[in-house]
Amino acid sequence: MKIQRLGQVASVALMGSIALTACGSDNNTGTAAGDSSSSSSSAASDCPTGTLDAEGSSAQKNAIDEAIASFQEKCAGTTVNYNPTGSGAGIKQFLAGQVDFAGSDSALKTTPKDGKVEADEAAKYCGSPAWNLPMVTGPIAISYNVKGLDTLVLTPEVAANIFDGKITTWNDKAIAAVNPGVTLPAEPIKVFFRSDESGTTENFTKYLAAAAPKAWTAEPGKSWTGKGEGKEKSAGVASAVKATEGGITYAEWSYAKDNDLSIAQVDNGSGPVQLSGEAVGKAVAAAKPDGEGNDLRLKLDYATKEPGAYPILLVTYEIVCSKGKDAGKAALTKAFLTHFASAETQKSLEDIGYAPLPAEVQTKVETAIAALS
Repeated sequence: MKIQRLGQVASVALMGSIALTACGSDNNTGTAAGDSSSSSSSAASDCPTGTLDAEGSSAQKNAIDEAIASFQEKCAGTTVNYNPTGSGAGIKQFLAGQVDFAGSDSALKTTPKDGKVEADEAAKYCGSPAWNLPMVTGPIAISYNVKGLDTLVLTPEVAANIFDGKITTWNDKAIAAVNPGVTLPAEPIKVFFRSDESGTTENFTKYLAAAAPKAWTAEPGKSWTGKGEGKEKSAGVASAVKATEGGITYAEWSYAKDNDLSIAQVDNGSGPVQLSGEAVGKAVAAAKPDGEGNDLRLKLDYATKEPGAYPILLVTYEIVCSKGKDAGKAALTKAFLTHFASAETQKSLEDIGYAPLPAEVQTKVETAIAALS
């Protein structure tokens, strides 16, 4: 696929600004004890045989598919299955012991929701802390399909009111006010949202709540609370917008590119910002470490007013038990995650619209993977 690269700039920004602390789960979740080396070549060359099953984030589907293909090519006798059902479903399957690890666009919750704390539930299931390992970074595009509308600027407030059903036509005066001189059609806005529980939804609503708190008052979460028509997964909402005149959605940049959708510029208060590698890098620079030890969760600043920063982005974590339950599954999980985190694999993700891990973060992820036992 033909996707603009963002990796190098985002990586440099992240490496220079995030001082992270150093930093498997089917019924046989986890990873086996291994040597202290985190070299991808040593782990991958061991090539334990068997099958892994994982589930979760659809945002990382193209990235993890790339990693799986190269891992299976190097390690005959291995099979890694990934089901992109959404972050919420992935975490549920992980907690139920149905998958070896989960992919999620938000880290396990450490605060109560519905009387439960995800991180505590995961630790109870694992019999050890569950770790959030950042593996894939990418921006969320507000993508749209309006004939003749090649350039569109949205402020957080305008975006919030569109996705909450308060602005319903493309020539609404609020849209016109931030797009002077642009001819806007008098046609309905058709919002599409993720109907499945989604980390992309959570990150997008975190952005709306942080950057436009008066316009978006709903609590951010994996389940959509705004208006519109639901479609499953990132591919579903992007395809729906492609097929619908007047459509708009939020989806990862790679899906917007795949479907040849227009992408809105975002103005957080310091002027319109076009989605680009440099712009994503400036926003990632505002991220703060939010975990302890080998738990590498990050806190993103969605309300940043850094000039030239594109503020709507997500990090996909692979969620694993820090201590596994079955030696065979553990060894295979460890080998695959080490391959996924390797410099070679991460570099390959640039070509399909993702930002590779910067060297400093990559080293910490490899250290965490090596510490799985």
